[in-house]
Amino acid sequence: MNNPIPNALRVFTPSENNLAATVLNQDLNIQLLTAANVGNGVTTSAITLASELARSSRTSVLLIDASLSANSITRRLELQAQPGFMDLALPGEAPDIGECLVQVENLSCDIMPVGIHPRHGECLDPQSLRELFARLGKQYRFVVIDGEAVYASSDTLTISAQVDGVALVVRGEETRWEVAQAAVQRLTQAGAKLIGSIFNARKYYMPKWVYDHL
Repeated sequence: MNNPIPNALRVFTPSENNLAATVLNQDLNIQLLTAANVGNGVTTSAITLASELARSSRTSVLLIDASLSANSITRRLELQAQPGFMDLALPGEAPDIGECLVQVENLSCDIMPVGIHPRHGECLDPQSLRELFARLGKQYRFVVIDGEAVYASSDTLTISAQVDGVALVVRGEETRWEVAQAAVQRLTQAGAKLIGSIFNARKYYMPKWVYDHL
């Protein structure tokens, strides 16, 4: 399925971008992006990371939408009726993985929407997630998951323990370090492997070239 990419999903070119360690690390196959609270730019960061990994590595990359937020990738692309992640991860008759994949024009990675599975209090099962990620890992060199904030959904902690690495998105001048530190602690206690952070919406009070030469 091919969809034209809307303005709301345009990929931003990172001003500072070092993907060498990620591309060369064969153990970093499945990666989750999350934040302490909503509104920190996880979705934008996930889109940019997936696109840059596809460009830099020239391999197959999948971007999974695991967020139920009103500003999710699924809602931006109007894919609410498309099967996806939750349909594969939650109990019940699951569709084929191929039915859950969407190709978007001018976006170099495949997209898996959040899905249409009606949730009735079910929680994500760690074993089911491990099996799903193992299957996806054989099909894609990198899988980037756009996750909900740590304090917004318990699903994030469950997913975090089943992936190869977790990056915490921090929004400049908005995310309090105490809150970020508490989120890191919760992820660590859940069994997540923290691989770093993404500093989003950084503000420069001098021209950027000055910072580059400090």
